[in-house]
Amino acid sequence: MTITDVNTAFADEKTHQIDAARSREQAFQARIDRGEIRLVGGEQYEVLTGWDRGERFTVSRNAQGAIDAILANHGLDSRADGTIALYASSPAWHGLGQIIPGGITDIDTVLRAGGLDFTVTTVPALYQWGGELREHSDHFHTVREDSGAALGVVGRRYEPIQNRQGFEFLQELVGRYDVVWESAGVIKGGRRVFISIRLPETVAIEADGINDTIVPYVAVMNDHTGQGTFQCVVTPWRPVCANTERFAVRDAHTRWAVRHTAGAVDQIKEARRTLGLSLDYFEKYAAEETALARTDMAVTDFRKVIADLWPLDDDATDRTKNNHAARLGALDDVFRTETERVGRTAYAAERAITGYLDHVAPRRPGKTMTEEMARATAALEGADDDMKNKAHKRLMLLTRA
Repeated sequence: MTITDVNTAFADEKTHQIDAARSREQAFQARIDRGEIRLVGGEQYEVLTGWDRGERFTVSRNAQGAIDAILANHGLDSRADGTIALYASSPAWHGLGQIIPGGITDIDTVLRAGGLDFTVTTVPALYQWGGELREHSDHFHTVREDSGAALGVVGRRYEPIQNRQGFEFLQELVGRYDVVWESAGVIKGGRRVFISIRLPETVAIEADGINDTIVPYVAVMNDHTGQGTFQCVVTPWRPVCANTERFAVRDAHTRWAVRHTAGAVDQIKEARRTLGLSLDYFEKYAAEETALARTDMAVTDFRKVIADLWPLDDDATDRTKNNHAARLGALDDVFRTETERVGRTAYAAERAITGYLDHVAPRRPGKTMTEEMARATAALEGADDDMKNKAHKRLMLLTRA
């Protein structure tokens, strides 16, 4: 018979807990010391490196002041069982969602893992009048058939593009090119959903002293509110900071969209032709980026480009002048960081402008989204595409000087 000394067992367990807490504190402080995260106020921190650069999280502490939990300010939807409506093929720092290392190739599994396995229907819009319920003949609500949640108000011609109907055309690419579904998730209760795949070949920017890698993605978004479209975009991402870049390379069609109407599902087949041009797009993209990487650029030249992109009127208000100065300071900081990595070139300037737009520029989130999710959604939807295109064309002029 074995006799356990409960006092000794308690002391051992307590020592183990203290050692574990101390190790966690030390690991967290090490991340701060390495410049991977920074305190932004209270117990809220911001990630400064990697795929999750720009995202924020909150540290919860126990009564003794030790770290109890790290809570991501993600803004993604939660399921009924409390899990996050997100699938990804590789884990993020916050550990949210259904992480399946290496990814999966079956569309139905991806839809279930990402929370996209629901359908949408339309129901008549009703209103109360004179004590009776009346129907508005020209207006309908889009509704989730699994929960009954209302998603938007639409007209008579609106016909939902179901998530599986819209996304299944990518299954052919997954099978043909031996790629996996990269991510899938739900935003705003199902009002918007997204899914993406990573194309098999990376793009190398080859120039003296630079060996930067760009990862091509295909991202597809579906909107069930009646205010947006079903859209597909071929986009390059830089893994070092998750910037997204879609440039107006001549003859390249990198975005395609269709409204929710009868026959829209058949029209989605057109997206296959758009995707078929992606290889040619990335070849031209790599050539132009390499040209930028071989073009030297001084700080004064960088500031001239910024002045062209964000001009300041002589009669601007003090508030506008202050905002302009803050923007210039932020851009200078990002440019300085990029030049340390890839040299003082037009390529670094473009990286700085793109990084500023994706991670630094003020972004006002809606009531149901965090600032981080608002940034991610804006990047996915291409909210700053026009400015990025303008910057790219302006910088390309320097390569021909």
